[in-house]
Amino acid sequence: MSKGKIAVLIEEHFDATEYKRFNEFFPEKGYEVEYISHLWGNKSLRFGSNPENDIIEFHVDVTTEINDVSPSDYKGIICIGAYAMDRLRYQVTVKKGEKNKAPAVEFLRKAVTEDKVKLGTICHSLWLFCADTDLIKGKKVTCAHNIICDVENAGAEIIYDKDVTVDLVIDGNLITGKHPGVVEEFMVVFVEEIEKA
Repeated sequence: MSKGKIAVLIEEHFDATEYKRFNEFFPEKGYEVEYISHLWGNKSLRFGSNPENDIIEFHVDVTTEINDVSPSDYKGIICIGAYAMDRLRYQVTVKKGEKNKAPAVEFLRKAVTEDKVKLGTICHSLWLFCADTDLIKGKKVTCAHNIICDVENAGAEIIYDKDVTVDLVIDGNLITGKHPGVVEEFMVVFVEEIEKA
């Protein structure tokens, strides 16, 4: 019997390691994994992982439009790593002084208000939160070293261990992991936090 669903926000250029392990680990723990994205009016879209040695190892067919679901439909929501979350910040039109209106950003605005829904990011995926400083201002987080400036400019407090960012940080309902090398620890903690709620 399913314990509930974990949503994974995804787009082109997602992290292959995280994708592979999410599909194995969460179902083993009793959770369904549902990939969600903005489908641009299509019934489904196919996204590929980051190429390794010019080979795209994984593809995912996404049929769940992010505008058609609510954060409360899920026990947890994870933004997958690599460059996918940067793509989900894209807006067709922009106006000076107006907050980002990309569907995934609007979804996160709702998600951060849901106390019982756990939110997770690994590596570059905090980029999606950086699209609106209200999403992470004052939050304690960790991330990949190459997006430190983006995350600090968005108002989050990055936690360090000497000359590196720490592996994992929990701040309220937000669980952040440094990079795919900590995916095992991240998934264990993510499920623990869901089951505490």
